[in-house]
Amino acid sequence: MQDFIVLYPVYAALFADAGLSAAAISSLFVIWSVAGFALELPSGVWADAFSRRRLLVAAPLLSGAGFGAWAAVPSYPVFAVGFVLWGAGSALRSGTLQALVYEELARAGAAASYARLVGRSEAAGLAGVVAASALAAPVLAVGGYAAAGVLSVAACGACAVAGWRLPESPRVTSGEPVRGTGGVASTDDASAGVGASLAAVVREGWRQVRTGPRLRRSLLVMVVLTGVGALDEYVPLLVRDAGVAGSWGPLLVLMVVTGDAVGGWLSGRGARWPAPVLAVGAVCLAAGSLDGRPGGLVLVAVAFGALRWSTAAADARLQEGISDGARATVTSLAGLGSEVVAVLVFAGWGLGSAWAGPGVLMAAASVPIAVVAVVLGATRTGRRPDDRRRWRAAGAHPAAADRSPADERRRGGVTSIGALGEALRRRPRSERR
Repeated sequence: MQDFIVLYPVYAALFADAGLSAAAISSLFVIWSVAGFALELPSGVWADAFSRRRLLVAAPLLSGAGFGAWAAVPSYPVFAVGFVLWGAGSALRSGTLQALVYEELARAGAAASYARLVGRSEAAGLAGVVAASALAAPVLAVGGYAAAGVLSVAACGACAVAGWRLPESPRVTSGEPVRGTGGVASTDDASAGVGASLAAVVREGWRQVRTGPRLRRSLLVMVVLTGVGALDEYVPLLVRDAGVAGSWGPLLVLMVVTGDAVGGWLSGRGARWPAPVLAVGAVCLAAGSLDGRPGGLVLVAVAFGALRWSTAAADARLQEGISDGARATVTSLAGLGSEVVAVLVFAGWGLGSAWAGPGVLMAAASVPIAVVAVVLGATRTGRRPDDRRRWRAAGAHPAAADRSPADERRRGGVTSIGALGEALRRRPRSERR
């Protein structure tokens, strides 16, 4: 629902029709980016200190207020305020939703379903974008930008209602995390962590990243894959470079979007093979982009599907490595890093376009994807048998190898053969192999 915003495909036209120049429109995009950057990390800290569900209610209301203002008073100052509100809403949601979903799934014993659920929600979001784009033309024909604004505000309101209906279990209320199975905290306090201090959350997030090498690696993989995914903005240019024009162009773009959505829908399956999937994606992206013919876009669609699947898998591995107390903060840190990589991708494309066409530039993106595939493959191959034994001894949580002895004492550990057997019995069947 959050992506079913009818103003998405037409807001640039709204700005132009309001008399804004290209430079003025670009300055609005800068304001949008700055607002998102500035609030990305603080919003994660807020989500770890206060109610995540309430933040997920506030996020779409802020965005909706901006869309409504655009349609009501189309002018540069209002557009600027609207972008600040939109950036704030996006920042509040980033990291907050992932943290809430993962921890509620973990408490229900279904953390293994996280990648599948996130992937399918992203696929549904892509479908929402396509549906909103298809609806934009008739809505504008009937009611103009005002009607598009009303529908966009209504969609944001529906998102707020959905956010309020999300479950939220009580969390710890102090800066000291309480680790449970799968890194989830438990408490009898019903205030959902309102008493946690912001400073304690920041310290806990920094401690987890500083002392967890596997967490840092997962964080870096997530940042690179999500940032490189920003290349989908250039698919229309790749289609045009393949010699496709007229009504066939949008259809080929839709094919790539469909491949992206299929990858999201299949997330959670074959989770043991992130490196081979990424390697196949890198090869398909390079081959399809350099082909220079419409048929090569089929390989590009496969590549974006593999990238979407791998991103969901990386998100799941990142959440597995984070313990409660700073989950949203660390996830927001990944979001901030992804934005930085995306900006570098945009800048690289702009600079490279002076010497190369869209095909070569898109193919160049296969290099970082292939590097990540090699790193993941080497990491998996280099895993020592004693690592697995230590994981099992720590309750079968992959991040256990990164915990200090003090962490293990807080967590309780496994102190007897009987407790070890109970821990192994509780593990999902797929992890017992």
